[in-house]
Amino acid sequence: MLQPRHLKRYTEVLLWGLETARNKKFRKGDIVLVRFDYMALDLAEQVHKSLLLNGLNPVMRLGATSEMEKNFFELANNRQLVFKTPGDDILMENLAGAIYLHAPESITHLQGIDSRRISSFTRSRKYLRDILDKREAKGDFGWTVCILPTRVQARHAGLSLKQYSDQIIKACFLHRRQPVAQWSEIYSQVSEIKAWLNSLPVAYLLVESKNIDLKVLAGKQRKWAGLSGHNIPSFEIFLSPDWRGTQGYYYSDQPSYRSGNYVSGVRLEFRKGTVVRYSADKGAKFLQSQLEIDKGAKRIGEFSLTDKRFSKINTFMANTLFDENYGGLFGNCHIALGASYADTYAGDPADLTSRRKKELGFNDSALHWDLVNTEKKRVVAQLVGGNKLTIYENGKFNY
Repeated sequence: MLQPRHLKRYTEVLLWGLETARNKKFRKGDIVLVRFDYMALDLAEQVHKSLLLNGLNPVMRLGATSEMEKNFFELANNRQLVFKTPGDDILMENLAGAIYLHAPESITHLQGIDSRRISSFTRSRKYLRDILDKREAKGDFGWTVCILPTRVQARHAGLSLKQYSDQIIKACFLHRRQPVAQWSEIYSQVSEIKAWLNSLPVAYLLVESKNIDLKVLAGKQRKWAGLSGHNIPSFEIFLSPDWRGTQGYYYSDQPSYRSGNYVSGVRLEFRKGTVVRYSADKGAKFLQSQLEIDKGAKRIGEFSLTDKRFSKINTFMANTLFDENYGGLFGNCHIALGASYADTYAGDPADLTSRRKKELGFNDSALHWDLVNTEKKRVVAQLVGGNKLTIYENGKFNY
């Protein structure tokens, strides 16, 4: 488990992440939502104290327990399933920031629940995400998220609690007396790589590994994003491509837990931007249910690369926040099925209306599911004009 000194440093990093993630500076009296699991109470108290000392108004929301979630999806009738809590929309319209502290007591309690019920609930909550997306595009909202070690996560990752805790401490630089200084240094290095990538006139990306042969259309008015403060930790550099140009084969060799379901060995074939064939070594039925959530679920909303020189994560963590930032021997790439990110739009995000998103090929969906590949790979940029440039190889950007 994390010691008091680690929790203090985690709080410092989270506030740095929150401030970094918001385009506008926070003002005294701004409202910040803190949503936390009960096993994250110690960190939530630290965060609450720090927000008060910074003149902000924390709104504390304790998340549902695993038993509550299971009961909800088993017992709720159709009207209860999509019930909208009065005032949630008003709160979201006034939020300046949000911090999410995840410390799950279970990651399999929803296994066996009809995935259509979970999908209905997910779609019913999309309107809240849309509100926050619009506020974020205007610079009025920022968010960050982290996880704390729990025995359940450690067990599913095949680690002891100490090993799991050590991965979090190492990945977030909580073993350092001034972790924010380390994050600031990496932020500067990643910014240089993003500037280099954004200077390239990329038409397509060609991704090749033992089991991947994928063509990704970069898209017009796009920019690479990453290390924005949103996720702690975060080392990935990503863009939301034009989904219409996705072609070829993708394979996720890293397992994934989603809505209580374990999925591994996912293989996808894309044709004209859409998944036309799919399979999984485990969890194939659940994979199918996710692809059927809505029309955008069979399209990609994100393509991402992680440089192993930044990430200290070298093992499966049974948590997407860490697994999508895997460093290891060869770094990782991942795609996300579903929703795209407005912050990869090269223009003013506030101008990225639904109509403009559609014109530019930004995908829209209630789903966003990261599927990670850790194989040795090469990513080649097909540049406008015909030249090719290897931008990523053996886990590192060729910058």
